[in-house]
Amino acid sequence: MSGLIDAGRNRQRCAWCGTDALYTTYHDDEWGRPVVDDRRLFEKICLEGFQSGLSWLTILRKREHFRTAFRGFDPQRVARFGARDVTRLLDDAGIVRHRGKIESAINNAKRALALQDEFGSLAAYAWSWEPSAAERPASLTWEALRAMPTTPTSTNLSKDLKKRGWTFVGPTTIYAFMQAMGLVNDHVEGCFVRRAVERDRRGLTRPAGSTAVRR
Repeated sequence: MSGLIDAGRNRQRCAWCGTDALYTTYHDDEWGRPVVDDRRLFEKICLEGFQSGLSWLTILRKREHFRTAFRGFDPQRVARFGARDVTRLLDDAGIVRHRGKIESAINNAKRALALQDEFGSLAAYAWSWEPSAAERPASLTWEALRAMPTTPTSTNLSKDLKKRGWTFVGPTTIYAFMQAMGLVNDHVEGCFVRRAVERDRRGLTRPAGSTAVRR
């Protein structure tokens, strides 16, 4: 009921990652740590789209192969993918072979380049949607977290992305992106990683221009 499990050494971690070593490492070292690198932000949006209908652990196990197949998730390179690349990816058993999701990633690469042109970086755009303290729960309990599959900000960001031509970016997908990339800290109270993430967020230099982007 607490949303926590034993992590050893008198520590507890968020229960959602279970005991799989790859998943616990992802939880401890990546999830919620603030990210301002455009490639990593683009990669996460793409992989969240591929996750639709699947578990994140399934995607995590394939992530390195995804990175190779999608040229390191460099938006400029992915935006140039054509029909031969779609065929290549559909034949690649190391990724999720779903034509709609593959074509979505290529489309979203073009949309990411447009955001970079307009706002200077994908990071400046993404971090302009960092929620205010007023939107966040006073205490991030397991019950509070379960009640937030989406938020007003994730819903509005999803709508804005769709207006800009992005696909596979529903409010739930976008909130998962926000959680993973550190726009919010959704490690539950009592998780040993929560304080470290808070330190990272306090020490983060937000991308130039992110506070000036229209909301």
